[in-house]
Amino acid sequence: MSRAAVMRSLFSTPRHLLRIPSVRSASSASATSTPSAVTSSGFSVTSSPSSPTAFVGDVLVIGAFADAIDADSFAVSDATLKEISSTMTAGVLEEIIVEEEFKAEPGSSVRARGTAGTAKTVCIVGMGKASDATPAAFRKLGEAAAAEAKKGKPVSVGVAVANAATPPSAKEADAITTGLSLGAFSDERFKDPKKRKPFTVEKIELLGLEGGDQTDAAIDVAEKIAAGANLTRELVNAPPNMAAPRHLAETAADIAAKTDRMTLKVLEKDECEKWGECGMGLYLGVAQASDEPPKFIHLKYTNPKAGADAKKIGIVGKGVTFDAGGLNIKAGPGSMIELMKFDMGGAGATLGAADAIARICPENPSIAEVHFFVAACENMISGNAMHPGDILTAANGTTVEVNNTDAEGRLTLADALLYAQAEGCTEIVDVATLTGAQIIALGDTVAAMYAGRDDMAASLEAASKECGEKFWRMPLEQSYFEQLKSSCADMKNTGTRAGGSITAALFLEKFIEDKEKVSWAHLDIAGPVWDGKSNSATGFAAGTLARWVLNK
Repeated sequence: MSRAAVMRSLFSTPRHLLRIPSVRSASSASATSTPSAVTSSGFSVTSSPSSPTAFVGDVLVIGAFADAIDADSFAVSDATLKEISSTMTAGVLEEIIVEEEFKAEPGSSVRARGTAGTAKTVCIVGMGKASDATPAAFRKLGEAAAAEAKKGKPVSVGVAVANAATPPSAKEADAITTGLSLGAFSDERFKDPKKRKPFTVEKIELLGLEGGDQTDAAIDVAEKIAAGANLTRELVNAPPNMAAPRHLAETAADIAAKTDRMTLKVLEKDECEKWGECGMGLYLGVAQASDEPPKFIHLKYTNPKAGADAKKIGIVGKGVTFDAGGLNIKAGPGSMIELMKFDMGGAGATLGAADAIARICPENPSIAEVHFFVAACENMISGNAMHPGDILTAANGTTVEVNNTDAEGRLTLADALLYAQAEGCTEIVDVATLTGAQIIALGDTVAAMYAGRDDMAASLEAASKECGEKFWRMPLEQSYFEQLKSSCADMKNTGTRAGGSITAALFLEKFIEDKEKVSWAHLDIAGPVWDGKSNSATGFAAGTLARWVLNK
């Protein structure tokens, strides 16, 4: 079938018959399948104690800290780089370093042709000061190596670190592998197959690393968490006609099928109407304008090795698959309505974390169950839409005056948080692209974290640092709740523009019914969920959430 025929079939198919094409699908498009894209995996990552000078292959990528290069003369001072230079045409590497004024600063790189019998191409990647080395620096090395591999059609790649203060360990192997897996990702599902650029690498060696169970396990876990993050990117990148609520439910079913320790329950609209004391009136109020039926998704991972005092953990993701704003329609410059497919970024991160947990199958004795919840729906406009001024009733009977239909995410999350508590979860994190105020406050690379307890905040911060994602803890300033007081209901869904991210978090906190029993945190990822430069999803928060679970 021609590409034109495939795309015509795809975009004329009713939404309920579509499935989200996977980046990882290797099958070609046919009359019964949606377009596939090149695989982002398919390569193996192994550790090797071998010196980078012994590497024979297509591309050798060396991470170098600043003290490997003299800042004034650009002379190479590191022994490893000198050895690599000795295997190349005399003076070539040094000449390029001088020409490019390469100082091994973060994000900088130089490349040169190698010689027969060694690496065909040598690339030196700057990692900044050795004293500032973090997992994020090694992750960026992996991403740089993947980017270098995309420039040609290499089959084998070697990655090493030239002048680290201490030899790379399992921790660095984890970070580099994560960067490689994320960097290799390319989402070209909806492009002409003839124009797609295949990732040809089959084997990647992490050189100068002693193998062993610890290193091998770190590489394995990193690959699985990165696969979950890449699933998040697929979901958030997918156009809203292919990532509607039913498609998220299908994705959840695919995740549950990975292990018999994972089960799936999807509540339909009629079940949501009957759940709890009063039905999920907040969630269904948002969903009522759309022709797409809502899907309340509940994935549960059960740990067979749970200890006597093991806890139930819950992750709740905002799943508004397209946000038109409702009757408070998003309009005008800056409304970003054309990007509102990413308003399910929290759901994407939740399902990405679930995918990682299903692949890893952790057996930490402190974990009894891990629950993943997504109240999936659209926020649309129709004769059935909720009105500004409507009063909706949450599952626990709390009434909410809707003074802005475009503050819908917190409504869906509120009922989901109540459901999570009813399932017995005593540690709950919700994650959402909740407010534009978060972007104004922290920009597009740092997410907001709100936590009711210091130990919850510390555990999330530790997990985020492991995978190089940035969060900044924000205050739950209780006096701001005055903005949410209503004259005709228990509360309103929005306050003033001032402190908008804070009041959104305070709204959600009101649905944590027993704060002595339940530890809760809210992650507002509106900024970091999307990379404006590449115009694509980042997969943000999936790694943090997965590692938060694994660290229990």
